[in-house]
Amino acid sequence: MLLSVETRENCRWWKAGRRAVWFACAMGCCATMSRVGAAAQAPGGGAAASAPAAPVTITLEEAIRRAEASDPAYASASEASRSAALDRSIARAGMLPNARPYSQDIYTEPNGAYSEGDAGQTRAPLPRFVANDSRPREYIAQGIVDETLSLSGLAASRRADAAAAQAAAEQEIARRGLVAGVTVLFYGSMAADSKLAAAQQALQEASNFTKATQDREQAREAAHADVVKAQLDEQQRQRELADAQVAAEKARLELGVLLFPDPRTPYTLSATEAPPMLASRADVEAAAAKNNPELKSALEAVKVSDADVLAARAAYTPNVLLNVTYGIDANQFAVNGPLTADGFKARNLGYSTSVSVSLPVWDWLATEHKVKQSEIRRQAAKVALTATQRQLIAKLDEDYDEAQTARDQLASLDQSVATAAESLRLTREAYTGGEATVLAVVDAENSYLLAENARAEGRVRYEAALAQLQTLTGTM
Repeated sequence: MLLSVETRENCRWWKAGRRAVWFACAMGCCATMSRVGAAAQAPGGGAAASAPAAPVTITLEEAIRRAEASDPAYASASEASRSAALDRSIARAGMLPNARPYSQDIYTEPNGAYSEGDAGQTRAPLPRFVANDSRPREYIAQGIVDETLSLSGLAASRRADAAAAQAAAEQEIARRGLVAGVTVLFYGSMAADSKLAAAQQALQEASNFTKATQDREQAREAAHADVVKAQLDEQQRQRELADAQVAAEKARLELGVLLFPDPRTPYTLSATEAPPMLASRADVEAAAAKNNPELKSALEAVKVSDADVLAARAAYTPNVLLNVTYGIDANQFAVNGPLTADGFKARNLGYSTSVSVSLPVWDWLATEHKVKQSEIRRQAAKVALTATQRQLIAKLDEDYDEAQTARDQLASLDQSVATAAESLRLTREAYTGGEATVLAVVDAENSYLLAENARAEGRVRYEAALAQLQTLTGTM
């Protein structure tokens, strides 16, 4: 049988294509088998190894604990507090005596002359330098204890104590600010999830309403304009659902940055249904006066400035240096020296003490100017303390009023949601009975969605106001 040229070419292309397809299938099978074998060899391999991990349940307390371990601002404040505590230990150590060993071996070139030796002793060569007790060799092995008595040491210790307390207060400020921020993000994410659920429900209801209007139009009980309006409302709900999904994912990522190494880690939030109670104003004011870190930081700043003034004035007072040295400083590295002519062996081991007093006389008014500088800074610290006290009073009233108003509105928001849901139900029934227009149904749907969103935002508002109030009182 004879084939045309075109037919033979087509056959060749078909055979080549068939071989290519066969080769690709074989390679794909090999790759699949290798992946299956690797999964079987892995611990817990197979379907169980590829199963996604269950979402982590996060409470507010757990979120705060994780945020404290990952927030850089809080870590910086914590490190500053620990460093300031070490500065306090260093300052106190500076007021205590210090001990140190001292050892030295000195050799000086002889000058060729010899000393007159005593009876029974050989003459010793004299050194070229006169500082070595007339011997070429000198051995020093001593233990030295020094103590400096000065007013500046006491001032440095007081300043370190106040600075450490101030750093601890700043750390507490950072912690409370972090807690307030995590609280807002936590309940903000929950509110975004609630809005997402409300948007999904609104879209489902809008879809059902569109179908109902289409059914009524087919039954010649409604105009086509009602169908168009219902379709427009459904499209609007679809856009609102997309926006709610983006907002919910954004809120989850913002909180996930503080909770996990990978912010995309799936998790669920768990919180009590009922919001926490609000303490009385008297209890809040008492706690704020006792536990407010901003006020404590300002008070410690004044103490730091007082210590700076004392340190500057300490330059007018004398310093006393006490020194005790024990050991040897001799021409032989030995406890006892050589025998003398009368058979006496001197001891090289001994001690010496010294007391030095340094009294300032004139420094071209530098100390006076330093005292004035420290007094100026102290006055500024006192002004800052007064301003902090006034701000605390005002902020306490503002935050308490905000929390009280937000708490009072929670019950009203719940009632608004129930009322809007009932209004939507009645309006739909009235539309089905031909007693309401499609615009009334759309308006009722809008009112219900707004009420749901307002309730979610109201819970966030109350929790945020309560967290801000707790940053002043310390009852976190």
